[in-house]
Amino acid sequence: METTFLKSILDNDFYKFTMQHAVIKLFPKAKVRYGFINRGKHIFPPGFAALLRASVDAMASLRLTKEEKHYLAKYCPYLDPTYLDFLHGYRYDPSEVEITQEGSEIKVTIEGFWYRTILWEVPLMALISELFYKSNHLIRLHDEKIKEITKSKIDNYNKLSVAILEFGTRRRHSYDVHVLVNETLQTFGSESFIGTSNVHFAMVNNKRPLGTHAHEWFMFHAAQYGFKVANAIGLEHWTQVYGGDLGIALTDTYTTDVFFEQFDKKYSKLFDGVRHDSGDPVEFAQKVIAHYIKMGIDPKSKAIVFSDSLNFDKVKIISDFCKDKIKMSFGIGTNFTNDVGLPAMNMVIKLTDTKPDHGQWQGVVKLSDEKNKNTGTPEMIALAKQVLGIK
Repeated sequence: METTFLKSILDNDFYKFTMQHAVIKLFPKAKVRYGFINRGKHIFPPGFAALLRASVDAMASLRLTKEEKHYLAKYCPYLDPTYLDFLHGYRYDPSEVEITQEGSEIKVTIEGFWYRTILWEVPLMALISELFYKSNHLIRLHDEKIKEITKSKIDNYNKLSVAILEFGTRRRHSYDVHVLVNETLQTFGSESFIGTSNVHFAMVNNKRPLGTHAHEWFMFHAAQYGFKVANAIGLEHWTQVYGGDLGIALTDTYTTDVFFEQFDKKYSKLFDGVRHDSGDPVEFAQKVIAHYIKMGIDPKSKAIVFSDSLNFDKVKIISDFCKDKIKMSFGIGTNFTNDVGLPAMNMVIKLTDTKPDHGQWQGVVKLSDEKNKNTGTPEMIALAKQVLGIK
């Protein structure tokens, strides 16, 4: 069976690099563990772990090229030159990734310094997805059909006059499909397509990569400082590193209601807006608009980035509600990069444990606005809910 190799160290979501930059500055001694969660109960064929191992081992040869470094310096001036030098010398260490297989189940864990291991999650998921389809000999739609499907989608978004972002790296069918999708969006999406979270494809398209931070940023802060202040200190640290740049805040690590309790006037004014990743999107928009009004801020001056399992029907409902009330954009992932005539995979790799600068290993928790997206041990989830007053 042919294995799969990544073609660029920048074939990753932008927020992994922005968080890595911040972690190097603030938490250079912190260690973490990540774990693979097979939400879709996918059946992996014999020998899958060996295929994945070969692909992971090959990532050790990836390195930032001079052209890629120049691209980041031009389009991402908030990334320090020292960080770009670090990234130029960075190499994936495959020993940080453990892969085992028992029957049709695979187990993937990542452990090491946070500033190093933070880059593994997204490309690992992309490799798992591509290898899953290859190793099961599942045949996708042909290239022209995928282009046709993507063109039809972006044509509809153009008619809606909404801003569309491509967020599909982690669960893409394959690199080749990702290429087809981005080429089609770039060609036919001039009215609505504003870019991608994938840094490699952003560079190919000569655009600025899109993204800020992920749940793990706040999950780590909860382990380091406590659940009650995780959002506030996480936001404060983000502003220390980036000032007013990269100003879209993720709200649902410990439920949106808890987030808005700490999203005071200072942060509400400083951040350009918020990202929606779970729960009812229209209810979320109502809460966001009400929050800004309460803070004495015109909601039309702020933005929501919607990014939860979107398709055209959902986008239309959301945009119809938000129009003339608040700015909006839509990050679409799997619906773009894995709509190939096969069932899309449902999986995640999540932060599971952290070891701050001084202390012991401890489990971390995410309390999504959707209960089935919660992660962590039952004991830690119960503790977080008790501390935060969540029923």
